[in-house]
Amino acid sequence: MPEDARPYPSASPLNGKDLSQLLTTAHQLCESRGTRLTPIRRKVLEILLREQRSLKAYELLDLIRAIQPGAAPPTVYRALDFLVEQHLVHRLDAINAWAACMDAAGNHHDILVVCTRCGAVAELSDPALSRQLAERVAQSGFRLVSSETELRAECSTCGKTQDVCSNSSAVL
Repeated sequence: MPEDARPYPSASPLNGKDLSQLLTTAHQLCESRGTRLTPIRRKVLEILLREQRSLKAYELLDLIRAIQPGAAPPTVYRALDFLVEQHLVHRLDAINAWAACMDAAGNHHDILVVCTRCGAVAELSDPALSRQLAERVAQSGFRLVSSETELRAECSTCGKTQDVCSNSSAVL
């Protein structure tokens, strides 16, 4: 990994921060931008931070309904849209899910590595690689419309627990 590439989160839970500290930072960022972190938005962010993995919208809805039984899909989608706009959450097109940004007040994460088995996400910042990619895209006659690149991968935990049957060609 290049010297300026930084993976997030670190091995420690919540990137070395406690949940209340991350939520306070999110609240302060919203206030400084003239927006509000409403209770439902805060709860969606809290769930994503606590889970430390990506979640699909209906998984989030189920967790919200445990607290707010009347919650409906548009409520969760609106909260997610807001959190993405505020760069507090990443939208993961590769797996149709969302993950909390573990360093919202810090570096921009231009590369997201997504485990397609468990939903774990690593946030990477590699400006040199991103510039090189943008240049190559421009050389091919295109213009990047998003600054985030998603890489589908398998995390080390899932790699260790790979199903033995998936590598065999046994005939029943």
